[in-house]
Amino acid sequence: MAAGDRSTDHRRGKSALFLIGCGWAGLSPHWLAESLRLIPALSLALLLGSYSLRTVLLQAFRPASPPSIDPSHPPESLPAVDVVVAARDEQAVIGRLVERIAQLRYPEGQLRLWVIDDASRDRTPQVLAELQERHPFLQVLRREPDAGGGKSGALNLVLQQLQGRWMFVLDADADLQSDTLERLIPYAEAGGWSAVQLRKAEVNANANWLTRAQAMEMALDAVIQQGRLAVGGVAELRGNGQLLRRDALLSSGGFNEATVTDDLDLSFRLLLDGQPIGILWDPPVQEEAVLSLAPLWRQRQRWAEGGLQRFFDYGPGLLSDRLNGTQKLDLASFFLLQYVLPVVAIADLLGAVLTRTPPTIWPLSFVAFGLSGGAILAGCRRPCEGPALPAMNPWNLALGIAYLAHWFVVIPWTSLRMALLPKTLVWVKTMHLGEDEDTPIEDPATA
Repeated sequence: MAAGDRSTDHRRGKSALFLIGCGWAGLSPHWLAESLRLIPALSLALLLGSYSLRTVLLQAFRPASPPSIDPSHPPESLPAVDVVVAARDEQAVIGRLVERIAQLRYPEGQLRLWVIDDASRDRTPQVLAELQERHPFLQVLRREPDAGGGKSGALNLVLQQLQGRWMFVLDADADLQSDTLERLIPYAEAGGWSAVQLRKAEVNANANWLTRAQAMEMALDAVIQQGRLAVGGVAELRGNGQLLRRDALLSSGGFNEATVTDDLDLSFRLLLDGQPIGILWDPPVQEEAVLSLAPLWRQRQRWAEGGLQRFFDYGPGLLSDRLNGTQKLDLASFFLLQYVLPVVAIADLLGAVLTRTPPTIWPLSFVAFGLSGGAILAGCRRPCEGPALPAMNPWNLALGIAYLAHWFVVIPWTSLRMALLPKTLVWVKTMHLGEDEDTPIEDPATA
């Protein structure tokens, strides 16, 4: 049996055990005495609610202090940075990105842009060739259709050729303020971070209700991550807008070509290697939210699969003495709320139908949605640069909380698919339109 086949078998076996465990947790309370049915959920809700209050809500309403440029480190002393973009069929946005990178304020000769054209079938190669004639800092690599490894393979290809201290990974639809790097790099250097993730801001939040909900979700994510980090927990990378120190990345083994989410996988490998990850609220990295449910469904399935896979792959290390008690508690709480709860909730509903008894998991669901609502409220009320966040009125807050219920469908479905079907590593990219907002985005650096 090939190594890849064995890996798939292990993945399917762990997914099946995960489903069985969650199913038992959701079904078994229905066969307890009526006075005991809510005790498991109430106990867990109390524990996770206390941790969530300490980790997120108490931190969320503290103002996010923006990084300032350290006068003791003049701009000319900033280290070399390689901006890296893996692009497939990105003719609509790749030109705008290259021009935006050209406008970044950074010492001359210390910034290079690498674009990996990953077997594009549109006009991306021609657009890049034209841009190279105008921008000497632009380097283009070409991958063949059968190169393998997905996006991670593309990033590993360029990693072999980089020489800068920092690697800044962007998606092709990213947009940045002109002062992003001259604020981000000193923040990373002064904080001793091995990696820093910028807050993700949706430029098309006003397009429809779905993009508005995604903008609230990105604000929620940044608030929760900052809260987790503030109390000694774990922060994670989000792909677009991630700054990586090259030596730390190499020490952790580069990008994993056997995963569908290179950023989530790398987050755990950096963690296990003792490499700290920081989160920065401002300046943000701007990107496009998906416009309709079908691409959102595909995107979230990929995120769910990669998120679960990393826990299955690195479980022994996460339980070892390589992490301290606070980090383990943080990861356990996150795993229970993000991945276990949705599957248990579906099993709980099934148990309620089979036994004709009321659902029992609702106290834990109340904690999860209460935490989410508090983080959305706190995040969207914070001062922020880049695209304006949705106004916090009752309608938007209700929309944001209701929208997050899609994870209660995505996680169970993805878990079932992982348990039944072999893994297929395919880079399914999100379509980027490159359309501007109705109103221009103000860059504080040039305002």
